[in-house]
Amino acid sequence: MAAASAPVQLTFEIGDLNSLPMKANCKIYQGTAVSLLAAGTVNALVAAEKFAGFAVDTFDNLGGAASAKNAVVKTTGMVELTIATLASTTQIGVSVYASDDSTFTLVSTSNTLIGKIHRVLPGAVKAIVTFYADLI
Repeated sequence: MAAASAPVQLTFEIGDLNSLPMKANCKIYQGTAVSLLAAGTVNALVAAEKFAGFAVDTFDNLGGAASAKNAVVKTTGMVELTIATLASTTQIGVSVYASDDSTFTLVSTSNTLIGKIHRVLPGAVKAIVTFYADLI
């Protein structure tokens, strides 16, 4: 392709949300982790699948074909999560994994990387987790 010789009109997306086609016959609940499948569809996160973000609402495609409906996910940001194996307020920067759509751990084995600890909250049970689905 030759270098531009006139202005080029581009369409940009703004923000940290993505609307992705859903897997056939699935339901994704608001606030849960979502995974991206090889087919290009999303479903409630299952361990070892690629992290796509967190559902901003509940999306129901039960009884529907693949791509019949879309789910909107937040792909970047910070979120407060309960982390099963969190034990210390010094674990800032440690990787966080999901073993399903709403279970989070510091154990990497057979789980899905979703982000890193930004801040541990008092009591060392919950943390603020920084996530950026496009980079994982």
